[in-house]
Amino acid sequence: MSFSLVDTTFFFANFVAYAKKNRRFIMSKLTDSFGRQISYVRLAVTDRCNLRCQYCMPAHGIDIVPRAALLTYKEMYRVIRVLTELGVTKARLTGGEPFVRKGFMDFLEMLSHNDLLEDINITTNGVLIFKHIEALEKLKKVKNINLSIDSLQVDTFNAITRRTVFDDVFKTMEALEKSSLNLKLNVVVQSGINTNEITDFTALTKDKNIAVRFIEEMPFNGEGQRETQENWNYNRILQEIKTRFELTEVSSEKSSTSRNFSIENHQGTVGIIPAFTRTICSDCNRIRITSTGTFKNCLFDDGVFNLREFLRKGASNEDLKELFLSLVKEKPKNGFVAEVNRKKGNVSESMSTIGG
Repeated sequence: MSFSLVDTTFFFANFVAYAKKNRRFIMSKLTDSFGRQISYVRLAVTDRCNLRCQYCMPAHGIDIVPRAALLTYKEMYRVIRVLTELGVTKARLTGGEPFVRKGFMDFLEMLSHNDLLEDINITTNGVLIFKHIEALEKLKKVKNINLSIDSLQVDTFNAITRRTVFDDVFKTMEALEKSSLNLKLNVVVQSGINTNEITDFTALTKDKNIAVRFIEEMPFNGEGQRETQENWNYNRILQEIKTRFELTEVSSEKSSTSRNFSIENHQGTVGIIPAFTRTICSDCNRIRITSTGTFKNCLFDDGVFNLREFLRKGASNEDLKELFLSLVKEKPKNGFVAEVNRKKGNVSESMSTIGG
């Protein structure tokens, strides 16, 4: 097909007109008031979960929202598309448990067609993902799977999750480790419950190409901060690992949520996420969107805007871009500031509601 000079001139004139009208959006990136460029979105696709982990929700569960209150997959796709046009390149899909929502694999395939999105990562509890591993490997943008597993002992695992699915999760762990996907194990360190297993988890990295990441326990359990006898923070976890292993710190991306270490003759790595002591906030490049469309600049804020209603009242993509550019300017300096500025009182939400 050939184009005449008239065609080319017409196209160019229209492009220039479009560019002038939308120049702010063409060149704009999501940058907060501290100069941090936002390039990562964590999106919860559901608030539902098939486990009842005690650090995440009460034994009776949480009050799940009506399905109509959840963002639809089309709405989620649109939100992420707009965000990628403003510089977001990575998306992490969470829940609840994302694989409990019907059609999740179809959504992943849809999302993988976004040419501006470089990485799609998933956080899962491992109960339902096993049968999808082969299909996930074919989605080239799906690169990292974070598997939540807080004990290698059946009885402790059952006590933490209040379910009896250890064999399913362990089978998933082994299958993911053998797959082409990058596997990270998320271990929430819980005082008096699983701290005796820290070195056991670390030992997994010797023969398995996995990243074991220990996470400080947070008060997002639907009830608030749990009283504990020992404070298992970053330094305490690090010292526990050092009782058995010699660590060498490895360089990580500036915005990494974990401080990472290698061990001589070990295939994998180990990391610690100071999620509660919040020493990682200065380089934060993330925003969060809950399953109901609440936009969060920080895990510790209580939400700054409801995107669902904005979308359903007919907002255009340009409206969304204008909104996102303004919302990220409200991103607090760190999680402590976000917590102080909460309007709904102390932190007590379930992580399943927020998006793990």
